[in-house]
Amino acid sequence: MRRLALAVSVAFLMFGPAVVAQNVDQEAIAKRLVAAAGIHEGDLVLVFGGVRDVGLLEDIAIQTRATGAFPLLALWSQRLSHDMYAKVPERFDSQPPAMDLKLAEMLTAVISVDIESEPGALADIPAARRAASAQAGAPVGRLMMTRGVRQVNLGNGLYPTAGNATLFGISRPELEKVFWAAVAVEPSRLQAAGTALKTALGSGRELRLTGQNGTDLRMGIAARPVFVSDGFISPEEAKTGGAACSVWLPAGELYLAPVPGTAEGTVVVDRVVYQGQDILGLSMVFKAGRLVSISARGGAFEPFKALYDVAGAGKDAFALIDFGLNPALQISSGSRLQSYVPAGMVSVGIGDNTWAGGTNESAYGFTFFLPGSTVTVDGKPIVEKGVLKQ
Repeated sequence: MRRLALAVSVAFLMFGPAVVAQNVDQEAIAKRLVAAAGIHEGDLVLVFGGVRDVGLLEDIAIQTRATGAFPLLALWSQRLSHDMYAKVPERFDSQPPAMDLKLAEMLTAVISVDIESEPGALADIPAARRAASAQAGAPVGRLMMTRGVRQVNLGNGLYPTAGNATLFGISRPELEKVFWAAVAVEPSRLQAAGTALKTALGSGRELRLTGQNGTDLRMGIAARPVFVSDGFISPEEAKTGGAACSVWLPAGELYLAPVPGTAEGTVVVDRVVYQGQDILGLSMVFKAGRLVSISARGGAFEPFKALYDVAGAGKDAFALIDFGLNPALQISSGSRLQSYVPAGMVSVGIGDNTWAGGTNESAYGFTFFLPGSTVTVDGKPIVEKGVLKQ
């Protein structure tokens, strides 16, 4: 699904080549990321990204060291993502990632930039191999969360590359403009946008999600922790640890894991992009918090379902609901862009939800975007046809 990891499970990341636009101040970006992670003297910081972004990664390492912290720069590539399977014996897929586990025991922070990999780059790798690798690498993320390792990511699935622009059906200059405008939104503004919504969710008992496409899902939310990714890890959040210690840029999300076993109903997703191809009309039926039926049309459903089928325990649990808060990320008419963060976007996930405050430690996770949805809490609308009401 989402989010940050050290191990070979980075092979699941499917973003285009990471190249910072020439008119963007890389040093300023690096300073922003270091500040967002709350880096301070003595920190042990992993700086992680793709070979095409080495200049930005170097600037992040330099700014990290300028605080008196100690950076370790690690690089990955599309070739590594593929050939760590294609040229490595299958028996090693389930081998515990000893190096990553050692690092996870030491690190105090991770700053990552989306890794380069063309959509479909792993299409020839059997689903069982990818699932085995994810299962082996899952303890790395769990250990970092348990230890309160602060994690900041730049990209959030939107890095302005030629590959992503093609995938989204817009020009690269337009994607660059949209991306950097969304990154530039101040954390205080996003925190303010989430305050009323957080209050409504925090005091509610039942959430209902509906859509004109047939979506109708209910879930319990009483006394569930609510988190806001505003682009900055505060000292208070750093002390809290766990799910409070991760942010993604562009920022602007509020999310929570519902009461386990309470999700009931149907979710219909008009379009899901998987391995660069569309899955259309994906329908999921949930009972007692578990996915009991899934169907769709579209060429990518078969490989999507193949990976789901071989995934481990917890894959079928309804995981979370996520609300976009960022007013600067405007999706133009006709665009194929999908993202967590546009104000009024609603996303739901299955599988792992530890990053959202849940307890399902599945090695599998996937998130689905539901633009134009309506959400009510105890009957009161908080999102109406894709528009925030708070």
